[in-house]
Amino acid sequence: MTPSIDAITVAIDAITVDDAANRSARETARQRVSWPVNLTPASVTYESAGHALLLGDEVSVRQAAARLQRSGLAAMALLITEPSADDARLDEDQLETLLESTRQLPSRTLTPTQRGQLHIEGYLGQFSIGLHGPDAPLDLALALLGRRHADLILDLGRSPVLELELLPPGYRHLSPQDSACDVELSEFAELVGEFDKPRYFQINADLCAHSASGNVGCTRCLEVCPADAISSHKGRIESRIEIDPYLCQGVGSCSSACPTGAIQFRLPEPARQQEALISWLEAYRQAGGKAPVMRFVEAADLEGEADTPAGHLLDVPLEELGNAGHDQWLTALAAGAAEVRIQVHADLPATLSAFIDDQIAQAQVMLEALGHDPGRVRRIQRGDSAARDALPQRLPLGEEPLVLSGDGKRERFEAVLARLMALGESSGQRHPMPPGSAYGGLEVNRDACTLCFACVSNCPTPALATGDQTPMLSYREADCVQCGLCVEACPEDAIHLLPGFLADPSRTERQVRHEEAPFCCIRCDKPFATAATIANIKAKLADHPYFAGDAAARLEMCEDCRVKDVWQSMARDPESQLKV
Repeated sequence: MTPSIDAITVAIDAITVDDAANRSARETARQRVSWPVNLTPASVTYESAGHALLLGDEVSVRQAAARLQRSGLAAMALLITEPSADDARLDEDQLETLLESTRQLPSRTLTPTQRGQLHIEGYLGQFSIGLHGPDAPLDLALALLGRRHADLILDLGRSPVLELELLPPGYRHLSPQDSACDVELSEFAELVGEFDKPRYFQINADLCAHSASGNVGCTRCLEVCPADAISSHKGRIESRIEIDPYLCQGVGSCSSACPTGAIQFRLPEPARQQEALISWLEAYRQAGGKAPVMRFVEAADLEGEADTPAGHLLDVPLEELGNAGHDQWLTALAAGAAEVRIQVHADLPATLSAFIDDQIAQAQVMLEALGHDPGRVRRIQRGDSAARDALPQRLPLGEEPLVLSGDGKRERFEAVLARLMALGESSGQRHPMPPGSAYGGLEVNRDACTLCFACVSNCPTPALATGDQTPMLSYREADCVQCGLCVEACPEDAIHLLPGFLADPSRTERQVRHEEAPFCCIRCDKPFATAATIANIKAKLADHPYFAGDAAARLEMCEDCRVKDVWQSMARDPESQLKV
C-alpha cells in the first residue's frame, strides 16, 4: 500500500534498521539482478607506429628523450615551445652530455610568436601539428618526423598546449619533477601497436533537437563534453551533431543532458540501466531489506574502498559519473529508494563537476515542486565513509513496483514524474529551474499568430501539433524540451518560451493555444486556410493586377481550384496573361 503523506515525512529513526538483514537483502538483490553491460560493444581501433613528438622546454624535452631512446619508439622529434627554467639543476658538463646524447634527434625551437600559432589536434596515431599564422601554414609533423601525422605527443610544458579537460588518447602531459615521471614515461613508450576502445555512443538524428530549417536549437550536449569530442557540423541547410569516436572517452554527460534521447550511452543503455535500478530495489525489498539508499559511484572508486559499505547502501557502478543524470536518480526514488547519493571526487573535470551540480539542482527543484524533500538527492565526497553510510533522513516514498511505459527517454521519465506526483502534494505552480533546463512551457500571441504551422514543422518532439480538419495549434508541455526551434521558425514572432517546471497535471494534457474558423474553397468547399488569413491576404492584394476584377475570387479558392481557374481563363482569353 502506498504510504500517506504523513507517513512519508516520518524520520528514519522511527523504525528499526537491521544492518545484517540489509546486507543479506543486498547480496540477494545482487545475485538476482546483474548490472547490465554490453558484452560485445562496437569499437574503434587506434594504430600507432611509435612516432613521437616531445615538446616543452629544451632541458626537460632532452632529458625525457634520453630516457626514451631505447624504449622501442620508432622515432622521436623535439619541439622547444618554452624557455628552460633557471633552476634546471644541471651544470655545464651535464648539459653538454645531455645535448650530445640527443643531438641526432630532429628538433626545432619556436619563437614567442610561433608559440601562439602552434596548433595540435587529433588522437593516438593521428596527431596533426602545425603553425597556423598569417604566412603559409607549416606542417611540423612532416618537417620533424617526415610524415603527415605523429602517433604520440609527450607534453612537458608548464601547462599543456591542448587546453582540454580530458586530453585525447596518445597525448600525455607530465611534469619532469613528478616522482612518477619514470613510470609515466614507460607507459608512454608502450603506446605502440593496435588498441581498441568501445564506441560509447550512438546518435539518432531523427530525435535530435539541434537544428531545423537552418535554425539552431538545443546545444546541451556541446556544452557538457569535457573531451571536446562533440561538434556541430553545418550542412547545406541543416546543422547536425557529430561525436568523434576517437576523441570520446565515455564520460556520458552528453547522453544524460540530451532531453530527447537522441544520444544514447551504450555501456549500458539508459533504459536498461533504469530497469536494473527498479529490479534491484524490488529484489532488495522482497528479501527483507529496509530503507535502501542508492549510491551512484564510479566503478573504479568501488575497487579502491577499504571497508564494506553499510547494508542499506545499494551501489550503482558507473563507467563514468556522467552516465546517469537526474532522470535516473528520480527513477530510483520513485521505485522505492529512500535517498540517492552521488559520489564525486576532486579529479572530476570541471565541466563534468558543474554538470553533476546542475543535474542535482534540477532533481531537487522537481522534488520540492512535487511535494518531496529535496535533500533526498545529494552529493557526497569520495572517502567520506560517514556520509556514505549514514541512514537516510526519511522513509522511502512508496513500495509499489514502478513500471515504465514507452520507448523514448522523455516518455519513460514522464512515468517517473507521474509516480512522484501521485506520492506527494504538487504545488500546482511553475518553478524556476537552472538555466538551460529542458522543462518549460510556451506562450502564443493569438493576435500575431497566422497558423502557418512553421513551428509545428520545426518542432523535434510531439509538443506542437495541428488539428485534423480545423485550423488549430495545440501544445503538450510534457513533450517540450525548450530547444527554441519554434521561436526561431515563427515568422510573426508570436511564440515565447516559459522556462520552468510546472508541477501540475495540466503539463501532460494537450491544450489548444490558437484556433480559428476554417475558410472553405468557394468552388470545391475544401477547408484550406483560416478566415482571418484569407481576409488578410485579400486586403494586402486588393490592388494587385493579377487579382483584379473577377480574378479576385481566386483568393478564396484552394490551391487546386486556383490553378484550374487560371487555365480556364487563359483558354477563354489567351491574351489575358499579357495584360498583367
